[in-house]
Amino acid sequence: MAKQLLLVRHGKSEKEDHDLKDFDRPLNHKGNKNSIAMAEKLLTNHFSIPFLLSSPACRAISTAKHFARVFDIREDKIQTNTAIYEANTTALLQVVNNLPNEYDTIAMFGHNPGFTDFANYLDDAHIYNIPTSGIVIINFDVDDWKEISRHTGTMLSFDFPNNTEEPH
Repeated sequence: MAKQLLLVRHGKSEKEDHDLKDFDRPLNHKGNKNSIAMAEKLLTNHFSIPFLLSSPACRAISTAKHFARVFDIREDKIQTNTAIYEANTTALLQVVNNLPNEYDTIAMFGHNPGFTDFANYLDDAHIYNIPTSGIVIINFDVDDWKEISRHTGTMLSFDFPNNTEEPH
């Protein structure tokens, strides 16, 4: 069975607040609204996401919780991995290579620039930037997450709020 990875960049967050660490920045109103809208768009297109993995940063886990609610997944089923926060391609690949094989589709919630770089690494997608609440869906013709490496994926879709084109 093939694997499918959804890279979901967290929703728009509050601007830097000197009283808050970057890790603790929450989603703003637009970030909450767009995260829910993007999750609903996936659901409308009959996507099923059985496994959610998130950076533990407030804005990423909040985005994952919106997806969990839309997909009727209990929030306590969301797993977190600190390696996703501020991760580069090497760190993200290690996370993906260690994903549980019983799941063929996994949504991973995290941050830029790591997610944009990672999408381009997996598929040579030529994405300039994954906007906040943006989603890149990549298919892999492999049976094991450990088999995923550079250019082993095929981008199925790249979508984001206010996208005026049909998602590719």
